[in-house]
Amino acid sequence: MPNSTHSVGVVSAQRAQFDTPLSFRSGAVLPCYELVYETYGALNSDKSNAILVCHALSGHHHVAGYYADDTSNVGWWDTMIGPGKPIDTNKFFVIGLNNLGGCHGSTGPSSTNPETGKPYGASFPVVTVEDWVESQARLADLLGIKQFAAVMGGSLGGMQALQWSLSYPERVRHVLAIATAPRLTAQNIAFNDVARNAILTDPDFHGGNFYEHGVVPTRGLRLARMLGHITYLSDDAMADKFGRELLSGKLSYGYGIEFEIESYLRYQGDKFAAYFDANTYLLMTKALDYFDPAREYNDDLDKAFAVARANFLVLSFTTDWRFSPERSRAIVHALLHNRLNVSYGEITSTHGHDSFLMQHTHYHEVMRAYLNNVSREFAA
Repeated sequence: MPNSTHSVGVVSAQRAQFDTPLSFRSGAVLPCYELVYETYGALNSDKSNAILVCHALSGHHHVAGYYADDTSNVGWWDTMIGPGKPIDTNKFFVIGLNNLGGCHGSTGPSSTNPETGKPYGASFPVVTVEDWVESQARLADLLGIKQFAAVMGGSLGGMQALQWSLSYPERVRHVLAIATAPRLTAQNIAFNDVARNAILTDPDFHGGNFYEHGVVPTRGLRLARMLGHITYLSDDAMADKFGRELLSGKLSYGYGIEFEIESYLRYQGDKFAAYFDANTYLLMTKALDYFDPAREYNDDLDKAFAVARANFLVLSFTTDWRFSPERSRAIVHALLHNRLNVSYGEITSTHGHDSFLMQHTHYHEVMRAYLNNVSREFAA
């Protein structure tokens, strides 16, 4: 259980039902859907202190606090959110949600399709970052929030935060884009494709309809996670944590698990495959691949951000080679070209892409300082 002094404490998920059809960028239409979300802190009288936290690939709505029936189940960004923390719930009303296509309660491939009575499976529409932002805006409407004080996220969550400034420029005052990029590099798309193929070629995948067969494509999902996890860490982090240490202290001259790093990756893969949905993994990685605001402007990112009106904090991490500081600087350049207010921080960290999830003093103090200034905009 987290320290009760600085934790939001016991939380519970809420569920919102939407009966207005949602049109996807692909042309598909979802007649109705549900979003699962959590909130922390209190919404002020004019509803001007709301912050939306967008999750990354394997994230979900449980961002902070813990559950009454399982105090060990702590939110994935609990170090960042709570009373007196950088995202201070004494000042802000914070919303975390599970995106459409997810596997933690919001409508997704494992949900029952009301038209067939069976899981959507492979028939669930391919979803984009733009689609997510549209659904998030509808949740804001439901909560009576006309404008967010801030929208933020790391990695894929940062892409959503950026898209908010483009889809709804008047509905967000600040965007915090952390360890993210204006689009994936070819190398990143390649990693995602290999991960997807591990799932697609698993005999238990059954074209995405494995639910009906009572199986899970565990092998493919495990391999996808192992590959992804390698890219989230830095070489230095792996060396410091595992080096070339052997589990038994000696070589076995075989193909079993010998090195500690091998054991760690298999553990992470097995754990992930036990709770994450394979179809959701496919959808999330495709959303990453497709995000590219400049595509409709002949690859001119400056023109893509011409509609933005928000203030921005862009943060990167020195050892993040999957979403390198260079990618964040490209965002900053486009924002400055449009004469927008932007603060940029390049945080020295050894943790690679996972740095945005870590409790890093400099990183947290930058977040705290920026959000303290945001809170002054609505302080009495």
